[in-house]
Amino acid sequence: MPLPPAPTKRAALLSPDAIDAPARPSHRNSRRSGDSRDDAPAKSGPQPLELFDNLGTEGGGDAPVTRPARRAKTKAAPAPAPTSAPVSAPQQQQPAMVQVETRVPTPAPAASTPIAAPQQAPARPKRKSTGPAKLFVLDTNVLLHDPMCLFRFEEHDIFLPMIVLEELDGHKKGTTEVARNGRQTSRTLDALAAAQDADIDKGLKLDTTGHREAGGRLFFQTAPLDYSLPISLPQGKADNQILGVVHALRDEYAKDRPGKPKQEVVLVSKDINMRVKARALGLAADDYQNDKTLEDGDLLYAGSLALPPDFWTRQSKTVESWQSGSNTFYRISGPLVPNLYINQFVFFEAPGEPSMYARVTEIRDKTAVLKTLKDYSSGKNAVWGVNTRNREQNFAMNLLMDPEIDFVTLTGTAGTGKTLMALASGLTQVLDDRRYTEIIMTRATVSVGEDIGFLPGTEEEKMGPWMGALDDNLEFLAKGDGGGAGEWGRAATNELIRSRIKVKSMNFMRGRTFLNKYVIIDEAQNLTPKQMKTLITRAGPGTKIICMGNLAQIDTPYLTEGSSGLTFAVDKFKGWPHGGHITLARGERSRLADFASDVL
Repeated sequence: MPLPPAPTKRAALLSPDAIDAPARPSHRNSRRSGDSRDDAPAKSGPQPLELFDNLGTEGGGDAPVTRPARRAKTKAAPAPAPTSAPVSAPQQQQPAMVQVETRVPTPAPAASTPIAAPQQAPARPKRKSTGPAKLFVLDTNVLLHDPMCLFRFEEHDIFLPMIVLEELDGHKKGTTEVARNGRQTSRTLDALAAAQDADIDKGLKLDTTGHREAGGRLFFQTAPLDYSLPISLPQGKADNQILGVVHALRDEYAKDRPGKPKQEVVLVSKDINMRVKARALGLAADDYQNDKTLEDGDLLYAGSLALPPDFWTRQSKTVESWQSGSNTFYRISGPLVPNLYINQFVFFEAPGEPSMYARVTEIRDKTAVLKTLKDYSSGKNAVWGVNTRNREQNFAMNLLMDPEIDFVTLTGTAGTGKTLMALASGLTQVLDDRRYTEIIMTRATVSVGEDIGFLPGTEEEKMGPWMGALDDNLEFLAKGDGGGAGEWGRAATNELIRSRIKVKSMNFMRGRTFLNKYVIIDEAQNLTPKQMKTLITRAGPGTKIICMGNLAQIDTPYLTEGSSGLTFAVDKFKGWPHGGHITLARGERSRLADFASDVL
């Protein structure tokens, strides 16, 4: 709608309709805009009226800063004290450009909440720490683990000993992941050194290649350093040479010197023994933490949430419900809504009251819409002869059978039914519904014990020993579906099922595109985040991907629950409208397997 004419004497209050109009947060950075108005010549004629009080923050993300000097100038304006908005000095010089507060002032406790929230949103790298910048000495394994680690230390400086560059050069040949990371790190170092105005003696600026979040400098060892280590440490070993460099740098940066301010020197290494030796020598050492999605596996998103016992009592006056087909929808509000995610499951179970199981389908402002679930524990809703046996399995089956869900992650202990449910829903949607053309199954080929060596045969034959779980579950599914068809009927069923299931190796996935496929990634807890990204990005139109794994059974030696690719995928996809996750809590394999999972 057209804006009202600009007032000439004082700020005018807006109407209630204008107050309720959607607008951006009222506190924004406007110092530059305000300064430009000071120098701009006054224009004749009506000028646009600014509807926002732009007094806000400076410096990209710090806490709100009040400006008493600018507010002091507003005393000359004859604006009413209790209700009108403050008018800044530029507004007095140019009456045509008046800023008006879009909201009526509210009490301090209520007003502080909406102001503080937007201030926490800006990116963290812009917020410089108040303490002095540290000097991090990187071990070779950190560069080989994450080629982008040089840009993960924010405003701190990085030092690379010469022996690290020698080891990096020795790992650049080959087709392994380590060799690729070594070559990428070398290209990154070359780009930093070739940047304009680069000076190795003064340190290379880490933000010259476009990584603005890195505010420190990169230093190379350009001269021999004087240090002495215990005689028990062999001097020729690379790890001990790095420890010597850290020892010398600690002594060099222990005091303030011209051109070299005092800094704390910290060794960063993925090698546990390296960190132990550093601490034994009195040196500061730390692990590289940036690759960890979560510090504690217990903080992983579970995919389901129990509603409080007084949920219906609190929602009795505000809840809305309606029926659509066989599903019931509820629109709820209250303090529970900010903690919900799209496609998260909620359930209400209380003695003497009817239970409710639903999924969050929409979150808008302060309300959320819940949709009741299909009960797959009932015999009439069996999927390829399989019924769910507990609450979490029913949640998982609703995700697996929903055509609008493109990505599903399932975690849980051994025997919770992950593979069986994924295969049953896949066979139903491939053979009965014709929603997908075939099932593609793969898994990380990580041995529990000693490797048995090379395997003969084709790709599928080589993957045969790794697919014992597939054979076991297919035997159960074929037996349940065969009915009384006899030996020939079961053989025909097995042949039909086998013709629609392809077993592929992950080693040959790069560059492929799956169209209308049902992809199952088993033992996904042994994948790195980069491998997980490689597999998920193979999905083409109409493809559904299911990632399954048990985070308590990670066999890859360099992965933990916090750095696993499965944890990475669960955390990044939570809240996506076309993805879902559920943690299966109860084992249904046997009482022996359940007891072993708990006590062993």
